[in-house]
Amino acid sequence: MSELKQHIASAFDRDLEGVQAQILKMGGLVEVAIHDAAKALEARDEELAERVRLGDSAIDAMDEALNEEVARLIALRQPIASDLRVVLAVMRMSGNLERIGDLSKNLAKRTGVLAQMAPINGSTSALRRMARDVEMMLKDALDAYIKRDEALARDVIERDADVDQMYNTLFREFLTFMLEDPRNITSCMHLHFIAKNIERMGDHVTSIAEQVVFLLTGEMPDEARVKGDRTSSDPALSANLEKE
Repeated sequence: MSELKQHIASAFDRDLEGVQAQILKMGGLVEVAIHDAAKALEARDEELAERVRLGDSAIDAMDEALNEEVARLIALRQPIASDLRVVLAVMRMSGNLERIGDLSKNLAKRTGVLAQMAPINGSTSALRRMARDVEMMLKDALDAYIKRDEALARDVIERDADVDQMYNTLFREFLTFMLEDPRNITSCMHLHFIAKNIERMGDHVTSIAEQVVFLLTGEMPDEARVKGDRTSSDPALSANLEKE
């Protein structure tokens, strides 16, 4: 390899290392956002919820910076196929992390409203457990990326079904609470949207794990992922969540 080619390859490697370090830093911020948003909900801690809400701007800024850096890398370095997969995977992972950050912010925004209402027995602790599962999925998805561990990435994908099942259980419980006492309707509607936000976080974490599989194999996972969420076909609900 000529000296010029070696220099170009070395410069690209440094740029790629920088991009990968940024995606891991962003992932760490998102893990904290999930954890703190769920903790604030359970503890009715409006101050912590506000910190989550304000902290989302840093996640958004990192997503924008990563997209700009990826575009620069592709334009200037013209990476070969294997390196291009890394660059594209990072870009897609960044987009999913940004959406998880948005969903964590939405969860935090509802905490202040729920703090003014009578609690629904066991609901916030159940939501926190569900959020903890998603948080652990994200940690494992990022570990799978770092270690280039296809088996761990596929394990994360499979665990999304558990999050869907938790959501379905909570959805039925909230309906029961509303039917038993109409005074629970407003609180349960807010809690339902929080549960749906957490379920969607799981979907985005699963997409990150799928990008790891793509990075390692050059193909997206073959298995058609069957959604366990029984309410996702409701267009009105989906539209409402996208507007939040």
